[in-house]
Amino acid sequence: MPSPSLAVSRFRLAVLAAAALLAACSPAFNWREVPVAGAGLVAMLPCKADRATRALPLGAESVQVDMTGCEAGGATFAIAHASANGPEQAEAWLRAWRTATRAQLGEAQVTESAASLPRATAVPAPLRLEVVAPPQGTSATPLQVLWFAQSQKDGSVALYQATVLGRPSSAEAGQTFFEGLRLP
Repeated sequence: MPSPSLAVSRFRLAVLAAAALLAACSPAFNWREVPVAGAGLVAMLPCKADRATRALPLGAESVQVDMTGCEAGGATFAIAHASANGPEQAEAWLRAWRTATRAQLGEAQVTESAASLPRATAVPAPLRLEVVAPPQGTSATPLQVLWFAQSQKDGSVALYQATVLGRPSSAEAGQTFFEGLRLP
């Protein structure tokens, strides 16, 4: 049986080794739940969120959009929110938002697919856009976007664009971000 002082020394050595290992690991992703706008969406973001509001031209209208996001692990994670007066306006704005996003992508190869998100409206339907491998010789950046909406009790429709811009250093980061979106 080892002496008590030898056991304490081994314990201290183990604690010091564990502390050194933990200090060497500085995680790029520190996931946290963040409420987005006042419509009830909760998002998982990998870092402390910054917030801003800006006017976004959607078709013939200039729309106030609330932005929440941050940069971590070589990518930007963001959620934009706008509030439409009803389903018809929501559909028009979402179509204009998608068109404006695609116009900024130039010659990049884009894939679009239907998406799903619990409690999102069926019209406008959730839609995913992805630029996985930008063409050689272009300045296009990898991009993943999810557009979705939710009807509100007052008849308005909350519109969202969730985005990962860049290639996160963790292959699972994009999936964690999109799976962490929760509508009330």
